Amino acid sequence: MFLDSPLHTFGKGVLLLTAPRYAVTWKTLLLPIIGIVAFFIYIYVFNVDIVQIVSQIGQINIRYYLIAGIVSVFDVLFFALSWHSLLRFLRVKFSWLKSFALVWVGIFVDTLIPAESVSGELAKIYYVNKEQEGTAGQATASVVAQRLIGMAINIATLLGGAIVLLVQSLLFGMILGLILFLITVICLFFVLILFLSFREKWTLRMLDGMIRFAEWISMGRWKLTKFRQEVLEIHKAFHVAIKEYTHAPKTMLLATSCSLVAWFLSILIFYFTFLAMGYTQISWVAIIVVTSIFIAVKSIPIGVPFEVGLPEITLTTLLVIFGVPAIMSATVTILTRLLTLWMRFFIGFGAQQLLGLKDIIVPGDKAQIEID
Repeated sequence: MFLDSPLHTFGKGVLLLTAPRYAVTWKTLLLPIIGIVAFFIYIYVFNVDIVQIVSQIGQINIRYYLIAGIVSVFDVLFFALSWHSLLRFLRVKFSWLKSFALVWVGIFVDTLIPAESVSGELAKIYYVNKEQEGTAGQATASVVAQRLIGMAINIATLLGGAIVLLVQSLLFGMILGLILFLITVICLFFVLILFLSFREKWTLRMLDGMIRFAEWISMGRWKLTKFRQEVLEIHKAFHVAIKEYTHAPKTMLLATSCSLVAWFLSILIFYFTFLAMGYTQISWVAIIVVTSIFIAVKSIPIGVPFEVGLPEITLTTLLVIFGVPAIMSATVTILTRLLTLWMRFFIGFGAQQLLGLKDIIVPGDKAQIEID
């Protein structure tokens, strides 16, 4: 797999900016296969027979599993509504249906190009700006604001779950260390993003330093004067939009409410999957803590397309720690990932085809950036 750089030289003295592109190579299939093999080797260590897993899946309650699948779609819908409310406040005229479709496209891109959902967010910003030229700053502000909301919810659920487990004398060892580590890391990134969002001069210095570095490594061949001006305009629009959010409590409340509904629906996916397997011994607190940790770990950009291996191992381990039998943990993990990874991937691919956003997989329109 390779992701073309958005900057390309063409001929003499011309730099081209293209949309994100993805090419399928042997690595595209090799890395996910390695991840899947690693997961099955891992569950083999737990003495879980693959034949037993297949046998359990054969006994699944289809009705509950279909409900879990529908819930998974509504999870994405409310996430999209949260983003749409943030966009609409900034006067970016986008229908909620198109926002919904673009979120699916973002999931599709994230699956192919894993980078803590940054690649999907960049794709959404690109296509919003492509639809309405000059809105890149506002689109960036909307995804950053939504990211901050999501991080705040994750911190709150991890902390709340930890307190409940502590009261029940169930917080110890690996779970305690992992929760504290994740809360610390998420808090650090939350503060950093918040700081850069409201410190315009610091962000400007950082961007200017990155552009100067790009000019330096090009040995003076790239003179990004026009590009720097475009970045400055986006930067200014971004900070103006972020400041507007501070005076829009209703919009932020609506976006946060939709994100909370999406978070609750993500928990219901696990709940109905357990019901589909006829397992009801796991508590709601355990599901909430496991889901929060799983979401945090899944966001780690390990560079493997289809993000397989680490998330499955993490989820299975967490379920075992909370007392779920190993074979049930592995089965629920597989069934859940079919809904939250593979089903979403194919819906995202369909959304990408429906919107005609071919730039993801074939060369896109090229915008010329001045180079002397």
